[in-house]
Amino acid sequence: MKLKCRIAAAGLVCIFAVSAKVYGAGGYFRVEQRSGVWWFVTPSGHLTISIGVDTVSYHGAEIQGTTIYPYLDHVRNFYPTKNAWADAEIGRLRSWGFNTLGAWSDPALWTRKMPYTVLLNIAARSGANWRKGIPADVYTPRFETTARRIAEEDCAPRAHDPYLVGYFSDNELRWGPDWRGKQNMLTMYLNLGAHSPGRQHAVEFLRKRYSGHIQRLNQAWGVRAASFADVPSASTTPAFQTDNLVFLGMVARRYFRVCARAIHAADSNHLYLGAKFAGSPPDSVLRAFRAADVISVDTYSFDPRPTVEHIYKVSRRPILVAEFAFRAEDSGLPNTRGAGPKVPNQGARARAYKDFVTRLESLPQAVGFQWFEWCDEPKQGRFDGENSNYGLVNIKDQPYTRFLTGVTAANREAISVHRKLMK
Repeated sequence: MKLKCRIAAAGLVCIFAVSAKVYGAGGYFRVEQRSGVWWFVTPSGHLTISIGVDTVSYHGAEIQGTTIYPYLDHVRNFYPTKNAWADAEIGRLRSWGFNTLGAWSDPALWTRKMPYTVLLNIAARSGANWRKGIPADVYTPRFETTARRIAEEDCAPRAHDPYLVGYFSDNELRWGPDWRGKQNMLTMYLNLGAHSPGRQHAVEFLRKRYSGHIQRLNQAWGVRAASFADVPSASTTPAFQTDNLVFLGMVARRYFRVCARAIHAADSNHLYLGAKFAGSPPDSVLRAFRAADVISVDTYSFDPRPTVEHIYKVSRRPILVAEFAFRAEDSGLPNTRGAGPKVPNQGARARAYKDFVTRLESLPQAVGFQWFEWCDEPKQGRFDGENSNYGLVNIKDQPYTRFLTGVTAANREAISVHRKLMK
């Protein structure tokens, strides 16, 4: 099985490859299934996986409520320019076994001949707020117009770059109840403004679902609405939950189709890597995912296998872990805000990293992983208050040597673990 095999002239992108065997030099990254195992295929036709890092940023994170960037203040003492910083950090990443730049990485790094990914924020730039859990109204003209504009501005200029792996359309959109709120998608859409396209679609969906008989909806939901326009936004009955799942699938299909169409209209050569799920979304979202080439999921656990196996069972798409991390208690950081398990020290963090990578790449559907993140967060908290030991390096750009010794070994073994599945 092969997805998005696109032809163009380009040289070999030199990253970790499984073997010297070439599976068709298509000029750009693609995904393929070989002997039942999913892989990224490099522009020169070699099988590989993504081994990446998120947020490799010259500025680092600012202290919450200020314009102070502690990491930037330190790196300026070592590197006279951003270009000098970029050259040095790309060298370090390669020496530690990384081959991809993950989301939010500095564009200054994209010209250093290391494969990279781009986060477009289509829903976020169309009115969604991922931190507050506010969804984008995918039925507004603004959503489709914004998607096209973003693709024309951010995708079209990169259409012929062989080092670009692909695009994430958004980060951790809200598809249902989570840490940001208890409302499901149908409730959120019914709570939109009375004249909004999203609310009108939700009302029309219910009208058709109950054949225009408000009494049937009232009985199913246990409510007393006078008309479909007056339907309350929530109910506790099983029928309401079922209606939500159907409506959620409609919203998800619309979202992914619009994003995929906009991205590939502007750039037909590169992959659509999905919308960076925060853990496994509802199955109706996964079933609507066919417009994308790869499912990207952020999973903060010691063992990614249950999440990845379930997502693949429903979606049948290759899976990239776009975020994972472990925080060490000996780092000197509070670690009181932020996702991910805590471990006692940097040695334990290295073991957790190795175990995670080995477990993940023992799955035939896993096409790689991207660590969150390059540098520690400020101890005072970043923009959202997170204050955790996520970094490969600390706020002074100093590497966690004990941790990175284990990371390097795990990175260099990861492709071998995945390759064994083909035997």
